[in-house]
Amino acid sequence: MGKVAAKSGSQLKKRSSTETSSSAKRANAKAKAKPPDKDVEEQAADDTSEFVDVTAEDGDHAEPPPPEALEPDPELSPEEAEQVRKEYLLTRFWISARGYWGRSGDRLAWLFTIGLGLLIIAHVAVQYGINVWNREIFDAIEKRDSISVFQLTAIFVPLAIGSVLLGVAQVFARMGIQRRWRAWVTNAVVSRWLTNGRYYQLNLVEGDHKNPEYRIAEDLRIATDSPVDFVAGVTSALLSAITFIVVLWTIGGALTLTLGGSSITIPGFLVVAAVIYAAIASGSIMAIGRSFAQISEDKNQAEAELRYTLTRVRENGESIALLGGEAEERDGIDRTFSNVLRQWARLAGQHMRTTLVSQGSNLIAPVVPLLLCAPKFLDGSMSLGQVMQAASAFTIVQTAFGWLVDNYPRLADWNACARRIASLMMSLDGLERAETGDGFGRIQRDETEGEAMLSLNDLSVTLDDGTAVVGETEVEIVAGERLLVAGESGTGKSTLVRAIAGLWPWGGGSVGLHADRRLFMLPQKSYVPSGTLRRAVAYPGAAEDWSVEEMGEALRKVGLDHLKDKLEEDAPWDQTLSGGEKQRLAFARLLLHSPDIVVLDEATSALDEKSQDKMMEMVTKELPKATIVSVGHRAELEAFHSRKVVLERRKGGAKLVSDIDLIPRKGRRRLFGRFLGQRNAAGRAA
Repeated sequence: MGKVAAKSGSQLKKRSSTETSSSAKRANAKAKAKPPDKDVEEQAADDTSEFVDVTAEDGDHAEPPPPEALEPDPELSPEEAEQVRKEYLLTRFWISARGYWGRSGDRLAWLFTIGLGLLIIAHVAVQYGINVWNREIFDAIEKRDSISVFQLTAIFVPLAIGSVLLGVAQVFARMGIQRRWRAWVTNAVVSRWLTNGRYYQLNLVEGDHKNPEYRIAEDLRIATDSPVDFVAGVTSALLSAITFIVVLWTIGGALTLTLGGSSITIPGFLVVAAVIYAAIASGSIMAIGRSFAQISEDKNQAEAELRYTLTRVRENGESIALLGGEAEERDGIDRTFSNVLRQWARLAGQHMRTTLVSQGSNLIAPVVPLLLCAPKFLDGSMSLGQVMQAASAFTIVQTAFGWLVDNYPRLADWNACARRIASLMMSLDGLERAETGDGFGRIQRDETEGEAMLSLNDLSVTLDDGTAVVGETEVEIVAGERLLVAGESGTGKSTLVRAIAGLWPWGGGSVGLHADRRLFMLPQKSYVPSGTLRRAVAYPGAAEDWSVEEMGEALRKVGLDHLKDKLEEDAPWDQTLSGGEKQRLAFARLLLHSPDIVVLDEATSALDEKSQDKMMEMVTKELPKATIVSVGHRAELEAFHSRKVVLERRKGGAKLVSDIDLIPRKGRRRLFGRFLGQRNAAGRAA
């Protein structure tokens, strides 16, 4: 890892602190990072759970900073830059994952790790004991010494039991590390993914982070399982190789060959033979499987795309069925599945070639030491027990040296999975750096002063590449005010609402909210979680926070009285309820939560005009003191609002071009559009 980091660091240049980035894609696809001096994602262990959290010194939740953003060396060719990026991805994975063993990592991490190491050492010692027993039993059989045979048989029982128990203990320790490490890293990634709406923002930016759910569930599992197996396997192989090379050297001694009248003596000939044999086998597998990593990565991506395609069909089943789109969806599934089969065919070819070498090696390895030891046994310089001990030791050494041969496919698969989860981490790094304003235009979150419940202060909203959506705007909304945001489609109304809610981070200026007031969003597409209808009505609160009677009353007020008796039913409500019923359900949630500030983003678009009027009248009656910001196209909505602002598409982003009092009121106008005020003043002067 250090070598990769050094190489990457030498070919990546640090970005100036004054340099700005035009898109999150640059932050994620092009930007690189160097490992910090300390573990950047160490987390405190929870006393009651395997899942851990990041905490600051005062006990509050804290995010570890992302690795520093670096730019690729401009002198590198695109191919070289891509290779450096791939090498860095493994480093990026370890920057986060190694925190499990850090000072603030899992409290049992080192206990399990040291315990596994001791168990491996003990198991190798028992292996050596069985190897010595193997020599003694065959020597006793050769001498027809029945007493020694019976004694050695009795000795074998504790050796066998010890070997089995140590093997079981190794499995417990190894899988314990894998389970706890996966839990630790998964919690770290999921926490970062869910923080500040990043799971949503990833859909708005470009980069190598497609199918994050598959990466977290499957790639992360392999990325944490395999290294533990590899380290345990390498440690066991190394100790076994050292131990039994000494055995081979001691037993085999030197071999003298006579060729053309001259004698050639090969010291430790069994060791030399084992090394040469392993070098040929390992070299062959590395040459054959050099493209294993890329093929594994392509296969994993194809599998993720297939799952995503099938999930999309399930989630949008009603729309597909109503439109009769089964044939088109089948074509899309077939194309995706065909790609999966192509990648599996490539992977099968790699497995066939590596199996050819692996199986051939396993068949030949036990025979080679017998043939090599045969001359010494025939001339009487080696006993039968020594021959069998040498054969057993040779096989163990060969197995140790051939560890790479047997595990190269898994190593390649781990390489691909670790890079995929690291790509997701880098995308989250880019979003996290954007939140800190590191070269990114970022909308700030402030607290309002005085009577203002919500304020937009010199607010501008841009895309992640810097393209303006909404220009600089000044709006102040006081308690109890009902503001309607209108404008043509594509003027950025919904984007402005996302900025108010804190989901859209790119832009400038600030959004101010009253410190002691709660904000509640009603999006156009109402989310219905899985589970009981009671859980869906209470969302995002807990179902137990309100009684069945309170929920039933809320359903009655929004026109869903027929669902009152089904609150405890666990059904696919997302598929069962119509679009209008889902929006009514969202208004029932609104009544239960009774917030101070309500933001409605086309929240009545699925309702007919009469139902829309009833819903808005109900909100006005039930929440008379709530401050409401609505986005909508229908002119009928004006009757339920006290004020209306209009967005109009202009060069350089949409502008607020008018601020109308729908209900006459005293006091100053609370819209301070930069250009609107100037234009109105000029009109009056004319």
